[in-house]
Amino acid sequence: MSLREIKQRIGSVKTTQKITSAMKLVSSAKLHRAQSAVEGVRPYQRKLDSIFSAFISGLSGGNAYTEKRGLGRVAIVAVASNSTMCGAFNSNIIKLMRSVADEYTTRGIAVELYVVGKKMAEAAKKMGTVTDDSLIAQAGSPRYTAVADTAYSLMERFRAKELDRIELVYTSYVSASRQQPVRELFLPFVAGTSQNGPASMPVDYIVEPGIPQVLKALLPKVIALRLYTALLDSATAEHAARMIAMQVATENATDLISELTLEYNKGRQQAITSELQDILSGSIGE
Repeated sequence: MSLREIKQRIGSVKTTQKITSAMKLVSSAKLHRAQSAVEGVRPYQRKLDSIFSAFISGLSGGNAYTEKRGLGRVAIVAVASNSTMCGAFNSNIIKLMRSVADEYTTRGIAVELYVVGKKMAEAAKKMGTVTDDSLIAQAGSPRYTAVADTAYSLMERFRAKELDRIELVYTSYVSASRQQPVRELFLPFVAGTSQNGPASMPVDYIVEPGIPQVLKALLPKVIALRLYTALLDSATAEHAARMIAMQVATENATDLISELTLEYNKGRQQAITSELQDILSGSIGE
């Protein structure tokens, strides 16, 4: 490689380094906002799980959303991102989604996919599975109203026995350096199954006008909140994964610039030495 080519490559890598560094800062700012949102929701979600655990355990006759039945058709809400450059974030969750779907199809159970994020939609298309894209735009920055609409639609289909089970497959935010793909039961509703932390022990609440009335009014909202929390969790994990990926890319660019600079300096030194030798050879010849 000539000195000119090395210099051009150094300039190219420096340009890339500026881009990755800027993307790291943007992802860091988005992570901070998303982290604040999900950490504000999680304690609320855990408390609701605790309360509704007590309600459901004290209810005789069950509830339309807690009914367990034989499996004929299952829906999977699978969450990925809209774009790349976030490390193994998409590949890991797509792998888990395929594993869960295969688990059901090998048992002869029909599977539907509710996809979140363009990358998940692309993976579902390759599988040839029945797909609903009503949530596709909710990756990265979910809006509660849109998520709740889909959640209520899923609940209605479960009540009508069009779906016998609904599962969530998404990436949970553990820390800035750790994101964990998880599989979580959405319906039938079982209190305390959220991956966002263990629910506290049930309390013997006094309920007015009564447990059935409270469950009828509030349980659908709690279920919708679970879906929204999962999407918030995934969005936070995505921003963390992208921030780490851009940090690694920036560090790799720095190392490559150092190597290329060293190679350039060696080549330049050799060129200067060669020129000096030519000058000395010429003067000796005279």
